[in-house]
Amino acid sequence: MDFFDILLPVVVLGSMLILLALGLEIAWSLAIAATIGLVFFLDQPINQLAYTSWSTLNSFTMSALPLFVLMGAVLSNSGASEYLFDGIEKWLGRLPGGLATSTIAGNAIFGAMCGSSVAATATFGRLVFPTMEERGYQPGFALACIGMGALLSPLIPPSALLIIYGAWQRVSIVALFAAAIVPGIMLALLLMLTVVIVASLNRNLAPQGDKYTWRERLVATRNLIPFALIIVLVLGFLLGGITTPTEAGAIGAFLSIVVSLAYRRFNMAVLRASLFDAVKVTSFALFIVAMASVIAHVFNLAGIISGTKELVLGLGLGKYGTLVLFFVMYLIGGMFLEAWSMLFITMPLVMPILHELNISPVWWGVAYVIAGENSIMTPPFGLSLFVLQGIAPQYPVETIFRAALPLFIPVYLTLALMVIFPETALWLPSLLGL
Repeated sequence: MDFFDILLPVVVLGSMLILLALGLEIAWSLAIAATIGLVFFLDQPINQLAYTSWSTLNSFTMSALPLFVLMGAVLSNSGASEYLFDGIEKWLGRLPGGLATSTIAGNAIFGAMCGSSVAATATFGRLVFPTMEERGYQPGFALACIGMGALLSPLIPPSALLIIYGAWQRVSIVALFAAAIVPGIMLALLLMLTVVIVASLNRNLAPQGDKYTWRERLVATRNLIPFALIIVLVLGFLLGGITTPTEAGAIGAFLSIVVSLAYRRFNMAVLRASLFDAVKVTSFALFIVAMASVIAHVFNLAGIISGTKELVLGLGLGKYGTLVLFFVMYLIGGMFLEAWSMLFITMPLVMPILHELNISPVWWGVAYVIAGENSIMTPPFGLSLFVLQGIAPQYPVETIFRAALPLFIPVYLTLALMVIFPETALWLPSLLGL
């Protein structure tokens, strides 16, 4: 091994991390680091950037992303989610911390139509927090429940993060969606149970919920039916093999417009904002995917991937020890990077190790979303923390994070159950023959 073999990985990794630390966007950081490696060390033409990017993005599966994003954006921008929350709150509102519990349940259902944690945080933050504060909820606890509930949106299908992971790593998106359903429901139930326990132990955090008559509940249930139909039709057609992910996304986007029209919440301003959101998120995601494929190409040629694989496997941690190592890495990394960035930086290095340990890429995709999305609520750079502070600027990030600490327990409990019982994620894909 000569001097340049040692210098290349140091320069590529070092330049990428320095650019990220300086606040440059993840895609540009990857692009600049990859260009330095390709041109100055590997002596490859600059058009390798275009060739590698195009070969990655030239995928029909990628076209599902803007359609699913549009589906969630329409429901969020139109305000139709208010009817969803009202229906849930009539059933769960009587529980200790009933509004907070309803928020988490609402995130679970909204996640089946949205797929973005930041969008879910903003939607439920604006919708629920004023009511929670008015009814006497401790503000930090209320904001923490909204933010932690938003973890469910990128997990419960359809998920933008799972679409990108599957398309990039050549993993079946339908199998990923099927694998995420049981862990998503499990995490939602554990989060709701934790809220009920915490609210019961400390009555100062949340008042006793309101009581509703059966007639009020049945009337409110009508508000849940349109959302249930969207979920059943989109996921039913997709998991049943009737449609492709792209076709399912188109059906979901169309149905979200129909529901918004039915509630008289749809207009040209909503359509314009939703289309802009879909274009913005898709452009952001695809640019990162393109540059991540280039940096993975550089990592491979530079021997960084094989070197990392030998180093980690040489530790002799075994399958479970290696998974714990990765989860700790994402916990620490999540304090500085969000889940999308960590996905593109680490997957070229992590996937060969997982393959060597015979860990299912379908199982890992779901586990990564749970572990990586913690980053939205971990200071100092958690995105949802800043969204929540924007909604309630009088409450500092530290207050929200401290209140959220008990709610991290069900997150890691879900991960532990997935590690001990991999069938929690793999049972449904196996049942469906995926």
